[in-house]
Amino acid sequence: MSAKDIFHDAVRSALEKDNWTITHDPLSIKVDEIEFYVDLGAERILAAQKAGQEIAVEIKSFIGASEISDFYVALGQTLTYRSALRKKHPDRVLYLAISEDIYQDFFVRPFIQEVIAEHRLKLLIFEPIKKEVLLWKE
Repeated sequence: MSAKDIFHDAVRSALEKDNWTITHDPLSIKVDEIEFYVDLGAERILAAQKAGQEIAVEIKSFIGASEISDFYVALGQTLTYRSALRKKHPDRVLYLAISEDIYQDFFVRPFIQEVIAEHRLKLLIFEPIKKEVLLWKE
């Protein structure tokens, strides 16, 4: 199991403030003897539907030497986790959690937006100091 991202606690707190219950920290998935660990699993009960909404959240800080290298890792990890979730937890939706700063500095670039759209990535944009969810990008 890898070390927690520097924003792990901030994202966990932001989700809890947004009325999510953390159910897994981390969410373990095993497929064909390969173990994966998504940073967080959470659920929220929707009163109108009387059914739960379940998510998995992979947190990335993008503090490496290169934003594009960090993006390669985040993209590959997110796509792999999404495939594993489809096999073991098909109702759970995967989000990639990134800070507002990296979203504004890197993720809004047209080519990165094209890649996100092509792979149908779902983003959770958060503010790390206030520990708040700012935007859910479907």
